Amino acid sequence: MESRRYYERSLVRSILAGMAIGIGGCVFIGCSLPKYNVPWVGSILFAVGLCSVFMFGFDLYTGKVGYAVNNKIDYIPYVLVVILGNFIGAMILGYIAPVNIAEFSSTLFSGKLEDIDYLRVLFKGILCGILMYIAVDYYKREKKFLAAMLCVPTFIMAGFEHSIADMFYFWAGFFGDASAFAFSEGLLFLLVVLVGNAIGCMLIPFCQKFMYEEKD
Repeated sequence: MESRRYYERSLVRSILAGMAIGIGGCVFIGCSLPKYNVPWVGSILFAVGLCSVFMFGFDLYTGKVGYAVNNKIDYIPYVLVVILGNFIGAMILGYIAPVNIAEFSSTLFSGKLEDIDYLRVLFKGILCGILMYIAVDYYKREKKFLAAMLCVPTFIMAGFEHSIADMFYFWAGFFGDASAFAFSEGLLFLLVVLVGNAIGCMLIPFCQKFMYEEKD
């Protein structure tokens, strides 16, 4: 019973995290619209999503998966629950996103699927995962948002792939123009990014164990 309650609470926190990242996605898309055309401003404001996750203790996949290196095997079901909750939260924001943002998201996400190179997508996910681990671990240590305010704009402007942000673009694009949307290809794209983010998020803690932890 206690285990079930733990996962139920995690699911709620994960849904809220997905919604928070969706809000960040909304402001980024809003700033990227032809009316404003200031995506660099949107990349900075996107950090409101990650900062919200930090402030309220929500469960975000890219904030949790890196710590699988230092946890036991029973940490994996928890991470899977987080992915599910993030997916649901991103879907909620994608459904209620303003029409102009949904339409632009459809164009944005469809563009990611054109002449797709999954190996390149994987590496983009890995690089984003590295940045996300830096942002999350810095906040855990210092309780400050500095790394988030630097790492989020960096991964966006560099064109790296964040799985939960992509989930929002996926759902907003689907609800915005489902007829022109490659649903199955979009899901495969998200899966590749999820794997890439996991590798990137675990890279630094894995290397830390190898470099610094002494064996008995």
